[in-house]
Amino acid sequence: MNLSNTENRNTIKYAITWGGVFLFRLILLPWRMPNVEPLMAAVMPTSSRMSVLQSFLFAASSIAVYDAVTSGWGVWTAITAALYGATAIGAHFYFKKFASNRRHFLTYGIIATLAYDALTGFTIGPIFWGQTLSSAIIGQIPFTLMHLAGTILFALVLSPLLARWYAREAAPAAIAVAQHI
Repeated sequence: MNLSNTENRNTIKYAITWGGVFLFRLILLPWRMPNVEPLMAAVMPTSSRMSVLQSFLFAASSIAVYDAVTSGWGVWTAITAALYGATAIGAHFYFKKFASNRRHFLTYGIIATLAYDALTGFTIGPIFWGQTLSSAIIGQIPFTLMHLAGTILFALVLSPLLARWYAREAAPAAIAVAQHI
């Protein structure tokens, strides 16, 4: 497989982004509020530049690896990873149609977060642990509000920064030096 310099640089940028999100979630685990994390904010600009499969794998692997390191894998891992992968696929198509800017990061982030939380929050507890639907809904409200707060914050700050970073090319002198190394 022969990748161009730009593709190689972008692959490295995506790997740094994935690792940064993972480390943020892992290191701040004891102190951060649940679901106040930069994953959605990273998925949006990353998916806009990746293929559908790469988008899915970027998001789904983030969930699966994090669960493997923290809580272990369970049925929730398959569901949440698949659904987060679906939000990445949605972002891929959304950002093919709409500009990668704060307004669209915010719009997509809110819609995707609400859909993801509804699908995970209203299904996993009732289906796998016998939780009543009413208790799942009541318990999901504060969790989703925290998730939305994180999504809004990171969509307004981190998503535009990542989009600019991905779009930026290395200076010609840096490219020439890198080719000789």
